[in-house]
Amino acid sequence: MLEPKRGAIAAVPCSDNQNTSIQLVELEQESVARAVSDVSGRLAHYFATEVIDGPQLAVDLEMVEARYNTLAAGFRGADIFYAIKANPSVEILDRVAALGGYFDCASMGEIDLVLSRGVSPSRISFGNTIKKESAIRKAFDCGVRLFSFDSEGELEKLARSAPGASVFCRILAENDSADWPLSRKFGCSVKMAGDLLIEADRLGLDAYGVSFHVGSQQKNPRAWREALTDVAKLMQRLALSGVGLRMINLGGGMPARYDNGETDLLEYGAVVMAAVREQFGDRTLDLIIEPGRGLVADAGIIQAEVVLVSKKDDSDAPRWVYLDIGKFNGLAETMDEAIRYQIETIRSGEAVPAVLAGPTCDSVDVMYEKNPYPLPLDLKVGDKVWILGTGAYTTTYSSVAFNGLPPLASVCI
Repeated sequence: MLEPKRGAIAAVPCSDNQNTSIQLVELEQESVARAVSDVSGRLAHYFATEVIDGPQLAVDLEMVEARYNTLAAGFRGADIFYAIKANPSVEILDRVAALGGYFDCASMGEIDLVLSRGVSPSRISFGNTIKKESAIRKAFDCGVRLFSFDSEGELEKLARSAPGASVFCRILAENDSADWPLSRKFGCSVKMAGDLLIEADRLGLDAYGVSFHVGSQQKNPRAWREALTDVAKLMQRLALSGVGLRMINLGGGMPARYDNGETDLLEYGAVVMAAVREQFGDRTLDLIIEPGRGLVADAGIIQAEVVLVSKKDDSDAPRWVYLDIGKFNGLAETMDEAIRYQIETIRSGEAVPAVLAGPTCDSVDVMYEKNPYPLPLDLKVGDKVWILGTGAYTTTYSSVAFNGLPPLASVCI
């Protein structure tokens, strides 16, 4: 006798209790469709028909492809280097490669992963400005020829272990309007960048260009203007010194939807590219963008479950709603409530603010407390919830086994 498909309802006689259970399953399936079908009918069908034990991320590859094509049209003329730290699933890498994309890698492990998919090393940028010299040497031996730096020490390592490679210097850029600022850990002053690029040329490296990053989840496309003005001045200075830069890496920052509405990335890209033309006119330059979040976040949805609903006293203080996922197993970007995901549930009752927390025995495993999240009053233990826009920086931020919890499960469809 054939076993029924996972998630399907077996065609066998039912008792009254079985009929009730089937009705509940069918009702939940309908609720799934209502909750997430506006994002992806494919993901809605997956969650409605699969039996999933524990939190799981599902990514719609067709949505990744559609977003890639939108970015390519909005930033026409720029090569897309996917920042694979956002989500290194091999299915995503294969889809980006098939679309003609390039890859921004932060470690030798990421480079090895991309190369294992049959991608040419000429399509890889070693974009981390903090690299062990052994990793630089190995990447160079593998055929990688594009490297970033932002300091004298890093430049010296590149000169020794990647002779003749094309290098670009990362400059500091304002991140004030980004939801996830990248602080001052990466980049150097414009003046220092000029000095370093002149030194790179002297050391026999190809002083190729400049990069900057205006901050992750950057909702203001005009944030690129100030950095591009700095780049134009830097290029003018270097030209006078006999060093002609040929590339601008515009970085990432293209926003996902989350809970603050969808961004028209065609218009967004048009604003950024107009700023490039304002500074450089028709000058021939190699342009790069490095989307991570902006490419894959909206294509992913996490299904999670309510573990507990409670109060701290009998007052009207907010309820606490605990999920089986939290900061340590996928939702690290809720730190300081920086990223605010959109959450859907199977309930349709009145929504009132609740503190949302994760399952671990750590007091910082709270996602939204300063700004409690509106959740239905009739939400109950065991209810499924769907966290939208979670295709980026969830599996990669998930701990290996904190509190014995497994890493966040993931599937691409």
